Amino acid sequence: MNPEAIIECVPNFSEGTDEARVRQIVAATQVDGVRLLDWSLDTAHNRSVITLAGSPEGIVEAAVRAAGKAAQLIDLTTQNGVHPRIGAADVIPFIPVSGASLAECAVLARQAGLLIWRRYGVPVYFYGAAAARPDRILLEDVRRGQFEGLRDASRRDAARRPDIGGPDLHPTAGASAVGARSFLIAYNIHLQQPDIAAARAIARDIRAANGGLHGVKAIGVLANGRAQVSMNVTDFRITPMHHVYATVHHLAQRHGVLIQDAELIGLIPQAAYEEGAEWVRQITGFDPDDKVLERKLDSPIAWP
Repeated sequence: MNPEAIIECVPNFSEGTDEARVRQIVAATQVDGVRLLDWSLDTAHNRSVITLAGSPEGIVEAAVRAAGKAAQLIDLTTQNGVHPRIGAADVIPFIPVSGASLAECAVLARQAGLLIWRRYGVPVYFYGAAAARPDRILLEDVRRGQFEGLRDASRRDAARRPDIGGPDLHPTAGASAVGARSFLIAYNIHLQQPDIAAARAIARDIRAANGGLHGVKAIGVLANGRAQVSMNVTDFRITPMHHVYATVHHLAQRHGVLIQDAELIGLIPQAAYEEGAEWVRQITGFDPDDKVLERKLDSPIAWP
């Protein structure tokens, strides 16, 4: 693999209420050759997301150290939130930015998974382009039952055992889903009315699995008292962001509710950004210098 390649890693952690803990996890990712681009806490989902970019070797080490720190600090037996999760370091995806292929990122994911198990005793499931089995390509299939359900299923059912480690999950840190994928845009739309039924109906109609928009995963949740359509857009080239927004807007009208505002979790690639578009104007406090990946590469943020 080209040592000059730039790889993005966007690990998600099952902690969004204790900023001191999240700061410790972010600090653990400080490795030579790695830049910190973004990190945020989501109290409504009790989840945090870190965006890193750097050399192949550095990014693997940063991700592994973050998983170890999360295992030390997060106890899933006492954690709860609206977001599905199986681990303290719940999801660790590797994404090619430049000079690397998706297949090469899958190799990095496999390396990271092995190190997470060897160093910290946290079992690993491989997903996406790094999946070792066809029934684990989709993240939602890996996470079925969440921590509590998977903890029991991995003991009972050989088909649910981790790819590395196990069969038991780590007693407090669960397991990590480590994978490789293309760019994913985490995009949430809030409704003016606290109508969870409407949010769920919109999510049901828009998600690809129900015949909705290609490459869109969606759930309807109540977040900080607001109804939210929480989406992952996995193929913005086929389904552009303005089309996602317009479809949600249309469905909201059909269900008798209005859109209030929107938020992006993490960064978006330059190719997905549409200056002046309605979906961009709806995002509270949006600044392309802070939210567009390629711009952040030139101006990373300081480590906590």
